[in-house]
Amino acid sequence: MIDLFNYHRRASSVVHIGAIDIGGDNPVRIQSMTTTDTNDTEACVAQAERIIKAGGELVRLTTQGVREAENLKNINAGLRSDGFSTPLVADVHFNPRVADVAARYAEKVRINPGNYVDPARKFIKLEYTDEEYARELKKIEDRFVPFLNICKENHTAIRIGVNHGSLSDRIRNRYGDTPEGIVESCMEFLRICKKENFSDVVISIKSSNTVVMVRSMRLLVEKMEEENMCYPLHLGVTEAGEGEDGRIKSAVGIGALLADGIGDTIRVSLSEEPEYEIPVARHLVDYIGRKAGHLLIPGKPYEGFDWLRPQRRPTKAVGNIGGESVPVVIMTASDDSSKEHKDQKPTADYIYTGNKLPENVQPGQKYIVDYQCYIQAVQASSDNGEGRGEDAVTQANNLKGNLFPIFPVTAMPFIGMVKADRKFLVVQFGTPVEEYISCLKAHPEVVVVCPSNHQNRLGEQRALVHEMMAAGVENPVVFAQMYKLNDKPEFQLRSAADMGALMIDGLTDGVWLMNEGNISFDEIEETAFGILQAARLRTTRTEYISCPGCGRTLYDLRETIAKIKETTKELKGLKIGIMGCIVNGPGEMADADYGYVGAGPKKVSLYRKQECVEHNIPEEEAVERLLKLIHEDRKKE
Repeated sequence: MIDLFNYHRRASSVVHIGAIDIGGDNPVRIQSMTTTDTNDTEACVAQAERIIKAGGELVRLTTQGVREAENLKNINAGLRSDGFSTPLVADVHFNPRVADVAARYAEKVRINPGNYVDPARKFIKLEYTDEEYARELKKIEDRFVPFLNICKENHTAIRIGVNHGSLSDRIRNRYGDTPEGIVESCMEFLRICKKENFSDVVISIKSSNTVVMVRSMRLLVEKMEEENMCYPLHLGVTEAGEGEDGRIKSAVGIGALLADGIGDTIRVSLSEEPEYEIPVARHLVDYIGRKAGHLLIPGKPYEGFDWLRPQRRPTKAVGNIGGESVPVVIMTASDDSSKEHKDQKPTADYIYTGNKLPENVQPGQKYIVDYQCYIQAVQASSDNGEGRGEDAVTQANNLKGNLFPIFPVTAMPFIGMVKADRKFLVVQFGTPVEEYISCLKAHPEVVVVCPSNHQNRLGEQRALVHEMMAAGVENPVVFAQMYKLNDKPEFQLRSAADMGALMIDGLTDGVWLMNEGNISFDEIEETAFGILQAARLRTTRTEYISCPGCGRTLYDLRETIAKIKETTKELKGLKIGIMGCIVNGPGEMADADYGYVGAGPKKVSLYRKQECVEHNIPEEEAVERLLKLIHEDRKKE
């Protein structure tokens, strides 16, 4: 079982993949995938070498046909002649015969259970009797076992790679579009591997939805333990996108699992050059790995908490915090925080100004100050505020209803003496339980702010909330994460990784990111909102679900993403999928409002949800037609 509070790598078997091993005591391996045409030997070798030189330990290539699979022999030879021993992984969809060929020339073959034998999904409803379902499983086994025998003969490893976006109609009809269905799709193949004594197996479950991805992988770990399996795991958030959003989204999903010791190899899927993925993946692995060997956290799991199927922790609303409200963002004021925000830019729900009142009060903005400062402000605005200066009185009056006190844990005795409809109390795990729990029970108007400076901050922050749940208190909790960083991408990755599991667990009523370094107020604020959106907790801007591209992509993916972002930047709250091909396109766009999917050379199909509404549009017209579709739909609303 996973220890919620103390970091340990999950025990897994060792898989041999050419010159490297995955799982066991081996380090978490980093990998990426080429975007070049697999028939172009020279281009594939050159791009693979760029990935390897950036630190990639495995290189995956798409093999959509037998011709591409056979050319792996030449690509492999080209790399070896250049002195590289890095294993190659063949990526196979739809055609089992391609997998048979690829197993002879690649060190590892990825197959997708959703389309290995089952026909391509059509999102149709078809009921199977138990006998019919069993016959379908037998059909899979009859086709899969010969492939495993080829792999045994050639010492080829496999990855059973389930994508949320390509579940078969058979699985969807029996289990629904659920983590349970995703896991069963994988287990059908794993049971055959176990029966055939084939152990060089790595597993992945991916989704563009971080919540689905994390919950499915947690459920898979549990299911494998039940069936006495311990295969190593490959992590990734598919179609994460590009730039900052893609990095934050990947860090939330991958970080949530790595922080629980789950994961033996990772790929960060960005809509950029593949070698750019490697430093991001390396940073995540190294950062989470620092938790190892930390001081014991004596937390006790709350019996009512379900790690596999977590729900949002029930809380009593304190103003706009907790209850049914979306998680809030709290920011610490800085020299540049008084500047006017750009149009459509999210603004923090609360700004903390320390032991002084804000100088430039923004209408409607809520502020937090140290409790002594709050008491002085209340006195200044009262009838007894004489002698404090006209400016102080005016300032205090302007803040009425939008100013709230924060107390250190040592000031708990003063909470009852201060009148305010919401108060903030800083509590860390290790605070005497009886003292702070009694305070919270007596003061439901208190919001807990939970920081941590522990080597494993996730474990300590989890431990506090589990302690609160066990005591039956329902005060909302805001997690405060503190850093000393000057590099913005590093700050984004670390904060997203630290918040990942706390959000997936349903424990988060607010986020407060703090940093001592050269990162601006706006950048910290954008990161906080980006993290909440990546965890599907709060939507504040258009989300772009875009694949990283591969040899199957038949249009300029990066140029297209830039065009779509530019033409839709004024729209709010939409999810737009931008997919290179149909392998995962319609499925990964399950919760997207619109989809732009490659249909052939220079041809694009447009989707509304999972319904294709325009087929085979010329690429040069497609972006304009997408925008027209969106605007026409909005006129009907």
